Amino acid sequence: MKISFLGGGNMASALIGGMCGRGFEAADITVVELDASIRERLQTTYGVAVLAAPDAGVFGSDVLVLAVKPQQMKAALAPFVGVLRETLVISVAAGLRLVDIGRWLGNTGAACPRLVRCMPNTPALIGAGVTGMFAAPEVDTAEREIAERILAAVGSIVWVDDETRLDAVTGISGSGPAYVFHFIEALEAAGLAQGLDAASARRLAVGTVLGAARLAEASEDSPSALREKVTSKGGTTAAALAHLAATGWHDTLIGAVEAASARSRELGEQLGQD
Repeated sequence: MKISFLGGGNMASALIGGMCGRGFEAADITVVELDASIRERLQTTYGVAVLAAPDAGVFGSDVLVLAVKPQQMKAALAPFVGVLRETLVISVAAGLRLVDIGRWLGNTGAACPRLVRCMPNTPALIGAGVTGMFAAPEVDTAEREIAERILAAVGSIVWVDDETRLDAVTGISGSGPAYVFHFIEALEAAGLAQGLDAASARRLAVGTVLGAARLAEASEDSPSALREKVTSKGGTTAAALAHLAATGWHDTLIGAVEAASARSRELGEQLGQD
């Protein structure tokens, strides 16, 4: 199976590294990237083929992964208009809708690329990402499995049955790492305010978030049940949670996700304009 990447930035590099670690052959992977320094790094690190512009081999790939910036996608796809035939096209570009990608590829008739849209997040850079995925109706089971295998190389995956749900995915997991970093930042600041040194405050904050997430993943209990188990009536945790409730923290976070999801919808409309 021949796989080509259009764009060789951080997400493409993470995917290629994960794929090579999970049985994909470097000899089967080609990257089209304008930046010479990025091409050299990818070739040196992973042994993949690199090109400054697509060639016949890229046009004939079984899979084409779109990993350029959303604002650059239309121009980057210009050489591919009308030349792809039943290629599996996987987009990891944030916000871009399949209808727009298909239009830019000149999709007409039965012989056209099969399109899958993905929303990975930045922990994919260390193989700990979670990716929301949606496949166009033309994508068959085998092609879905291929797309899943590629994205699973950098973490877990979640399929959605409606492309509009990817806006919610963006609000939760796409933007979510920033919420977690902000929470860690606040925990660190609280530790400093309580007299801890910076190194200890950071270690405690990061370790707490990491450990709690691992416990939530491993436990059969819901997050609310886990929260209740560590909240003794009249205890320290109860006091902290009461303060958070009084500030409307829970609803504020839900509102933040809604704002991010709404912005994702807006960007999809803007980016898809000709």
